[in-house]
Amino acid sequence: MIRALIATAAVCCVSVSLAETLTAPTYQPNDRWTYRVTEEKGPSGWSQSSIEFKVIRASGSSLYFSTHPLGSTQPPKELVEGLDWSRRRDVNGHETVVNQPLAFPLTVGQTWEIHYVEQHPNKAHRSEEWVHHYTVIGHEGVDVPAGHFDAIKVEAEGRWTAELEPTQTVAQSAQTSANGTTMVTQAAKTEAEPVAGRTYKAFWYVPSVKRWVKSVEEYYSAGGVRNERYTQELESVDLHP
Repeated sequence: MIRALIATAAVCCVSVSLAETLTAPTYQPNDRWTYRVTEEKGPSGWSQSSIEFKVIRASGSSLYFSTHPLGSTQPPKELVEGLDWSRRRDVNGHETVVNQPLAFPLTVGQTWEIHYVEQHPNKAHRSEEWVHHYTVIGHEGVDVPAGHFDAIKVEAEGRWTAELEPTQTVAQSAQTSANGTTMVTQAAKTEAEPVAGRTYKAFWYVPSVKRWVKSVEEYYSAGGVRNERYTQELESVDLHP
């Protein structure tokens, strides 16, 4: 068995023609990637860990794999995604693609869109609408812990719109007079209001790695403030022919 192993200190450059059409890679059981994963939430929430992704099997349409934080004593989590690493989940009772970082065959200038509306996604929102516009930008060099790579960059700019659930507030006050004290209750109902924000995603895909070597996903509030950012940076890869 021949293994392609990129250690943390290695430097790897892969050149891909701008005119080349990239077909979907073939995945083998035990293909694995280790990423340095950074999560940033709000002004002070920050965490970082190394997570291994390992292929269990690939079918004609889906990729079954596991994720496991290095050093954790918990069992790996097993997931299923599309062969293009598209993430699917239940939306209004239907399996729906909510993130599609790649769309094979991949060519520079290619575009695609993810659009869905979800009813009652949480207690605060009556509905949410998500739209992501993906574009294959072209070549860009990127440095990650595994080294330097010539990657194909995919960007996705998007927008989310939510309708707030109507709320009702109750206020009580006491009014005292010579005849005694009277409790006054006032109820105020707030109608559903729309709010909106933006999203940004980027993926640096390298064909020889069969996956991206870096990814960034950002979510912005209605006021244009970034609330969350998730970053993956390749530390090592172990592939089986």
